[in-house]
Order: sequence, then structure tokens, then C-alpha cells
Amino acid sequence: MSDPTPQQVRDFIAAGLACERLEVDGDGRHFFATIVSAEFEGLPRVRRHQRVYAALGDRMREQIHALSMQTLTPAEYAANPPPGPAAPACHH
Repeated sequence: MSDPTPQQVRDFIAAGLACERLEVDGDGRHFFATIVSAEFEGLPRVRRHQRVYAALGDRMREQIHALSMQTLTPAEYAANPPPGPAAPACHH
């Protein structure tokens, strides 16, 4: 099984999680994702991460070696947007 691309990981997450923003960078084994979703409202960080892992399903064990993530609600993202160009919107 070949290593996934950052775009494939982005697509995997987008298919299982409604989000407003989603950006994934990585080298095929290690990835970093910034995920903005209203589904994170009221959830602690651990539950947010579990929600992303659920969206990835078996891919997390079989294809993705490591995933670091920043999980934000839309309000949290708006209060502290990252520098640089805006992350692409996520269409679910």
C-alpha cells in the first residue's frame, strides 16, 4: 500500500467530518493538519482528536504513521487565524 499524499489525507478527513477549513501538510508518513469544524464545539481536545481519528478510520492504523493536528471551532479560528494565505475551505 503506497503512502498517502497530504491531499489524500485531506480528502479522507473531509469525507468523514464536516469542516469549514482544512489544511494538511506532510511527507507521506507524517502529517500536520489544521481542522476547523463546528462539530468541535463544546468538546475537549482529546474528543476533537478522537473525532478526526474516527473520520480516518482504519487509514490511521494502516496508512498514516503520524498525524499532528490543531483542532479549532470556527470561533477559535476567527479569534486567532494563522498568518499567511487562508486555508482552503472544506466541502463536505
